[in-house]
Amino acid sequence: MVITEAEDLEVVGEAGNGAEAVRLAEELRPDVVVMDIRMPVLDGIEATRRVTAGPSPARVVVLTTFDEDENVYAALHAGASGFLVKDMALDDILDAIRVVAAGEALLSPSVTRRLIAEFTARPAPAAAPASVPAPAPVLASAGADRLAAITDREREILTLVGRGLANPEIATELVLSPATVKTYITRLLTKLAARDRVQLVILAYESGLVPLTADAPKDRR
Repeated sequence: MVITEAEDLEVVGEAGNGAEAVRLAEELRPDVVVMDIRMPVLDGIEATRRVTAGPSPARVVVLTTFDEDENVYAALHAGASGFLVKDMALDDILDAIRVVAAGEALLSPSVTRRLIAEFTARPAPAAAPASVPAPAPVLASAGADRLAAITDREREILTLVGRGLANPEIATELVLSPATVKTYITRLLTKLAARDRVQLVILAYESGLVPLTADAPKDRR
């Protein structure tokens, strides 16, 4: 109802379970899929993986309760571009959909960064429940060895991305132009085979560039 009432947004389909969501995404080719994690038939993690696996995939925003969902980090690895928390203000939900539709990762609220910090700090379960497939990392492998191909300056920028800084803030921090920062981000995405900024943040945490014990970053819009 909220999305339909927005003049610049349109609901092209609604699914009652994960399998139906995958089918509708293939048929209707939406720009953005708002995906719940806990659904019948096929959970949101596997549905997200399938939706984002095609040659022209929709971008997925995962709907989470944050405190209850234990699988949000797996959803990130499955290709989600960010998160909506179920008690967010309606205007913020609409803004988040617009951000992702424009091709950006949803890192404006600190929710995504908090989730990454919390769930990467937890040990991986010995075996995932049958209904929840174990995460298959979108990024090839975690660890500092993955950063061997990047320069010192790119490492600096990756660290700031992991801390949640936007491009203009990174430019100010390193005394660079925003256009130069954007070029570095593009290079990092290519060198690290990352789909978007969310995956760069994941790698910054997994490689230790951003300590998991660091204080949660402030919201940056």
